[in-house]
Amino acid sequence: MTTKAELTSQYILETIAPIFNKNGYAATSLSDITNATGLTKGAIYGNFKNKEDLAIASFKFTVKAMMKRIADHLSISDSPIEKLFLITDFYRNYYDYSKQLGGCPVLNIGVDANNQNTLLLQKVRQVIERIQDQVATIIEDGIEAGEISSEVNAMYFAKRLDTMIQGAIFMTYTMDDDFYIQDTMDLIDDIIGKELKI
Repeated sequence: MTTKAELTSQYILETIAPIFNKNGYAATSLSDITNATGLTKGAIYGNFKNKEDLAIASFKFTVKAMMKRIADHLSISDSPIEKLFLITDFYRNYYDYSKQLGGCPVLNIGVDANNQNTLLLQKVRQVIERIQDQVATIIEDGIEAGEISSEVNAMYFAKRLDTMIQGAIFMTYTMDDDFYIQDTMDLIDDIIGKELKI
């Protein structure tokens, strides 16, 4: 059974995660947090050690929801090559989806935490590494299944794919133009079809 403290923590995260994601760590004040939740400072810090602890928990909360959504989308197919195409398919709708989160959490928090919050930046790097590892595993599975060329360096391609996606997200948000993400997904699909697929 969920305790009252767990329900309060969940409520705080659901309310504050989009604010941290949109405004960043430094720009989110304690009054922003108490005003949004309607809770006192004591209630907030009764559930989280400090602002940094809340920011990290908020980032993890947002990323967990995003990763579940990607995983659900990838579960449509068991084929590794199809899973790669499902990644680009997911990101074709990412602009609209991530607006609800206050923007892309990996990009927002990564840029915000760089040179400002070492611990938060470390968490962002862990998420990026996890995403790249998962893409590399899909490629390795594809090589084993005979769907992807054995000449492909799985981690190199995973890093390349992630770089292209993050760059496209940055441009899409900066220019408020979905062209960048759609065009980049077309390009990645083309690379998958020409360089990876057997």
